[in-house]
Amino acid sequence: MTDINDILKIKTNNISPAKGKILISEPFLLDYYFKRSVVLLAEHNEEGSFGLIVNKPVEWKLGDILKGFPDFDAPVYIGGPVKTDSLFFIHTRADIIDDSLEILDGLYWGGDIEIVKELIMINRITQDEIKFFVGYSGWVANQLEEELERNSWLVSKIKPQDIMQADTENLWDDTLEQLGEGYSYWTNFPSDPAMN
Repeated sequence: MTDINDILKIKTNNISPAKGKILISEPFLLDYYFKRSVVLLAEHNEEGSFGLIVNKPVEWKLGDILKGFPDFDAPVYIGGPVKTDSLFFIHTRADIIDDSLEILDGLYWGGDIEIVKELIMINRITQDEIKFFVGYSGWVANQLEEELERNSWLVSKIKPQDIMQADTENLWDDTLEQLGEGYSYWTNFPSDPAMN
């Protein structure tokens, strides 16, 4: 029987998971949430990891999720399978959103949602500066490391502007291609292995 690592010709890139890094799923990961996903790690420590899937937009509008919220055409994404009844957000405006937590230089998560609501009402924040997520991706202590040992994920770096870009649906392909030939061929695998 052929091992998936032989098929993928996995080679480590020696990047450890950390806040501000991304997880890129291997091409045969078929989980509903994580299939061909890119997860931004907003926290990673000895207690576990917290991240948001940044390339799975949904058709919902913000007003469909938060009743009474002003009209705002910002992208809404599936953030992960945990707490799918909760809304999370990342943004570039820590200068005006109190209680923001830095992920990368110039990129933040969370903050005062009432301030966000007011900023939307007075047009002081644009859809290019904030993204919203339903649910999040979480791992308990050592769980992510175990998944990395099974080669479910590849860890990489990313720039804030690549995460905040409008077209994140192609982010999985784009990040693999940026890593070079050793990984870009992953994009050629069919998304459904039964179609091979």
